[in-house]
Amino acid sequence: MALQALQSSGVAFRKILSHFPEELSLAFAYGSGVYRQVGPSSDQKNAMLDFVFTVDDPVAWHSKNLKKNWNHYSFLKVLGPKIITTVQNNYGAGVYYNPLIMCDGRLIKYGVISTSILIEDLLNWNNLYIAGRLQKPVKIIAMNENVALRSALDKNLKSAVTTAFLMLPESFSEEDLFIEIAGLSYSGDFRMVVGEDKTKVLNIVKPNIAHFRELYGSILQENPQVVYKIQQGRLEIDKSPEGQFTQLMTLPKTLQQQINHVMDPPGKNRDVEETLLQVAHDPDCGEVVRQGMKKTVVYSSLKLHKMWKGWLRKTS
Repeated sequence: MALQALQSSGVAFRKILSHFPEELSLAFAYGSGVYRQVGPSSDQKNAMLDFVFTVDDPVAWHSKNLKKNWNHYSFLKVLGPKIITTVQNNYGAGVYYNPLIMCDGRLIKYGVISTSILIEDLLNWNNLYIAGRLQKPVKIIAMNENVALRSALDKNLKSAVTTAFLMLPESFSEEDLFIEIAGLSYSGDFRMVVGEDKTKVLNIVKPNIAHFRELYGSILQENPQVVYKIQQGRLEIDKSPEGQFTQLMTLPKTLQQQINHVMDPPGKNRDVEETLLQVAHDPDCGEVVRQGMKKTVVYSSLKLHKMWKGWLRKTS
């Protein structure tokens, strides 16, 4: 199963986790502090460690964490766990971040998201923020037996593969595929235009091909629409209109809706399935899907930018 490739037994990560309340449905570490990246910020030993904690009851979890780690929070700590949870659920991408925290001698940042909101994002790509993180190799440190969450994690990986297939030609390399997948959550993200390294996706993929292969290998081998030549590192996919329509119909709901917006002229209000059938026969199907991805991501990235600017103003 693809999820097994995400599991980690890292003692250092578990030691950091011990400083927080235990009631986690999922905890994972990600970013350049976990997996090597190339480029100017490739100092893995001193890089900040990024964590996401998924919790069933954010109010109860923040209440306990405030008692253990009061100094981690911004001014919102004086307003209590209910207000923190309201901010978490209703601003940005459903995540509340505590950045720039020293823990066990390492600089860390951690985000908290409710299990139900994460499941929705994994299935429907409402924000593609945490779901996008989980399309790239991460270190899962803790995960409970929540069947719905495990199923959603697997569906998110399959959706990433299908979306990348639609944007790729009939034949391509593993590296081509993993670059498309890693770039999904950056499509339309204004940070990739202003500020962040534009070669970020390549820097993520090239040193971690083996980790991507471990994460997606079983999904590729089991997919009936792909010929996966493992020894050559090559793939061939069904680019017939029928094959593309099948793929389009399995895409997350938000992406389907954005594709519909790309194709649907004002005032026509066509059914999404009708639009997807048209796209499947369109020679520019891949470009239409890419435009839909950009629309999916841009709204989320702008919301998060506003959230972070507001946080920095209030804490500076």
